[in-house]
Amino acid sequence: MDGRMRSGSRQARCDVRAAARGFAYVLLLLSIAVLALGASAALQLGAESGRRHAEQALLFVGGEFERALYSYAGVPVAAPGLGVQGGSLMARGPRTLEELLKDPRVPGVRRHLRQLYADPMTGKPEWGVVRDPAGFIIGIYSLAEGRPVKQMGFPARQAHFEEATGYAQWVFGLPMAQLQTLQKAGVSLAPSHPASQTGAGR
Repeated sequence: MDGRMRSGSRQARCDVRAAARGFAYVLLLLSIAVLALGASAALQLGAESGRRHAEQALLFVGGEFERALYSYAGVPVAAPGLGVQGGSLMARGPRTLEELLKDPRVPGVRRHLRQLYADPMTGKPEWGVVRDPAGFIIGIYSLAEGRPVKQMGFPARQAHFEEATGYAQWVFGLPMAQLQTLQKAGVSLAPSHPASQTGAGR
C-alpha cells in the first residue's frame, strides 16, 4: 500500500515538473516571437529612415542635373512658382549625359556638371532618361523601385512631385520633360507654348 502511494506521489511530482517545463517552453517561444517582432519593426523604421536620407540626396543630385540641363540648353532656370510652364518648352539637351561634362559644341572644355553623380537611391551610376522626339535628353529620373516616402512639402519648383506613386515621376530636367511626366499622370495643363509629346527611355 505504502509503495503504491509513494509511486503515485512520484508520478504526480513528475507530471508537475513536466507541466512546468512545458509552460516555460511556451513562455520562451512567446518571448522569442515578441523579440522577433520588435527587431522587424526596428529594421523597418531603420530602412524607412535610410530611404528618407537617400531621397534628400536624390533631390539635391537631381537638382544638379536639372541645372546642368538648363545650362546646356542655354535657357534660364524656371523661377519658383512657375513650375513646368516656366522656361522654354522647346529647350534642347545633350545626346548623352557625358556631354554635360564636356560640351562638344564649343572648343576647349566647358562643363555644365562637375561629375556624373550616382543615383543615391540605387548607388549605381545608371539613370532613367527622358528624351525629346529628336533623341536629345531633356530630363533624368531614378531607376529605384517603390513609392517615395516623401509625399508632401516640396519647394515650388518641385511641387509636381507631391503624391508620386514612383520615383520615375520625380523627373529632373527641362520644362518639356516635366510636362510629359504630368501628362502621363493625367494632370491637365495649359502650357504657354504648344508642345509635342516626348519619349522616355533608359
